[in-house]
Amino acid sequence: MKIGMIGLGRMGGNMAERLRRHGHEVVGFDHDASVSQVATLADLASALTAPRVVWVMVPSGDPTEKTVAALGSLLSAGDLVIEGGNSFYRDSIRRAAQLGERSIGFIDAGTSGGIWGLAEGYCIMVGGDPAQVAKAQPIFDALVQSEGFAHVGPAGAGHFTKMVHNGVEYGMMQAFGEGYELLGASELGIDVERAIEVWRHGSVVRSWLLDLLAKALAEDPKLSSIKGWAEDSGEGRWTVNEAVRLSVPAYVLSASLYARFASRQHDAPAMKVIAALRNQFGGHAVKKDR
Repeated sequence: MKIGMIGLGRMGGNMAERLRRHGHEVVGFDHDASVSQVATLADLASALTAPRVVWVMVPSGDPTEKTVAALGSLLSAGDLVIEGGNSFYRDSIRRAAQLGERSIGFIDAGTSGGIWGLAEGYCIMVGGDPAQVAKAQPIFDALVQSEGFAHVGPAGAGHFTKMVHNGVEYGMMQAFGEGYELLGASELGIDVERAIEVWRHGSVVRSWLLDLLAKALAEDPKLSSIKGWAEDSGEGRWTVNEAVRLSVPAYVLSASLYARFASRQHDAPAMKVIAALRNQFGGHAVKKDR
């Protein structure tokens, strides 16, 4: 197939390369002219043959909004837009409806695999009309690992699934982080790096994230070069908000999100309150802020 790829950063660039390796022709556009094959979105649309397929792989929010809106005026009935960023699922439902008014197809493709996807293949979960998904199936087949593709529902379902996926990812990372800290805090002199390594072989907690933790520890055993500050992409917040809306008790997912907030506080105000209250009601000693 011939496909347009908008956004040639770490994810989009690797996806374009993987598609080429599987025999597809990719025309790429990026604001960085040094990696772009065309100068404008209009040039990209002109370079494709109808019915055109364009994959959008730009940051969520305003960049995606502007790109999809521009494509709505550049593409024609029968063309297809695949949006593979981490967009909020309700935005994807709205975009599908807006493009549908012009008979332009829309697929929201939740994409996981990170920088390893080029070599290992991606995991892709999509939402959209079955006929549109079938049209793009050769593209998905080239990008994913074996069994790494699922059409999970109508428009919005792909990004909803990826949102929950990222929430689960938060919880798994938090669990490994707490386990690592607890091993290191023990007075038994545990070989933490060796303990993490052995979990990778036959243990019920073995996983790709654990493999990556072992790799990070091999490179920096005490993680001394890394500051304990963790950002959140926004999908964890959306996941927790949806759990509240749907009355789903997502204890672990919520706690892991709040732990990231806590990582950004050098001297947490809430902990100062707790220390002060313990001192007031129980006479417990407090550590003075110098």
